[in-house]
Amino acid sequence: MSSIPHVDVALYEQDFELFVQTLGEGYEGNGFVALTNHGVAAEQIHQALDITAQLFALPAETKQQYHQAGGGGARGYTPFGTEIAKDAKHVDLKEFWHVGREVEGTPSDAALKPNVWPQELPEFKTQMLSLYAALDELGSRVLEGIAVYLQQPRDYFKTRTNMGNSILRPLHYPPIIDEGTPSVRAAAHEDINVITLLIGSREPGLEVLAKSGAWIPVTILEGAIICNVGDMLQRLTNGVLPSTTHRVVNPPAPFNSKSRYSIPFFLHFNSNVIIEALESCVSAENPKQHEPISANDYLMERLREIGLIK
Repeated sequence: MSSIPHVDVALYEQDFELFVQTLGEGYEGNGFVALTNHGVAAEQIHQALDITAQLFALPAETKQQYHQAGGGGARGYTPFGTEIAKDAKHVDLKEFWHVGREVEGTPSDAALKPNVWPQELPEFKTQMLSLYAALDELGSRVLEGIAVYLQQPRDYFKTRTNMGNSILRPLHYPPIIDEGTPSVRAAAHEDINVITLLIGSREPGLEVLAKSGAWIPVTILEGAIICNVGDMLQRLTNGVLPSTTHRVVNPPAPFNSKSRYSIPFFLHFNSNVIIEALESCVSAENPKQHEPISANDYLMERLREIGLIK
């Protein structure tokens, strides 16, 4: 793997069988693909990254007003020095903001908490909800392809993710002031959720761990959206689709003197979904690896491991 494979989302309409095959093979081999012709406008992506930069340029005391202590970072602002990768010794060099699904009235799922919006940037809400909807729709198309590749009905994921506690996370990695710091922007980790869609960043740093054991810098076509398998999907597929380890390293000069912004969308199962290995992914050569667990129980277990829930 010199980088991650590209998948043309236009094939979803033009040749669904080919879309399924290229997507499935990309995930089975790498756990990561880059989506081209994905339908999310470049202008929308650039505006979202620009408003993200404006958000994190707000004074620290202003941002801190939107931090919900004891909330596990579920919504609003999470400051520096909070999140730590599983088994890592040092916290990540980042701050972020969580935007969840907007639900009218009182949701039946307690995990779907009200969003928190910065009064100083009213357009942040508009742009983030628009991006959330676009990435949620794109993720649903990807999941249709994955379902068919896994020998499931095309709509297998539809009723399992339609009210999931999916999260949009505008992220800020600040300039590296102390070049001797033991911390990195994001230590080696795997994502918890079903799939992750990532827009940005305009700066280098993202690396994927290849099966050979080598770290591969991610290089993609301009405008492509990175989309990777999360641990929940790996568990559902009994390891057939791998949740690949990745990290964001501290870049060399001149990039280390600049902030890095990106916006991942973590697509989640509905909280009550039971994650159990699909029969199509279990065989004598690949016996069942895990016991069933609800999506919410698994999420809580993992959030404790990374320090967002104490």
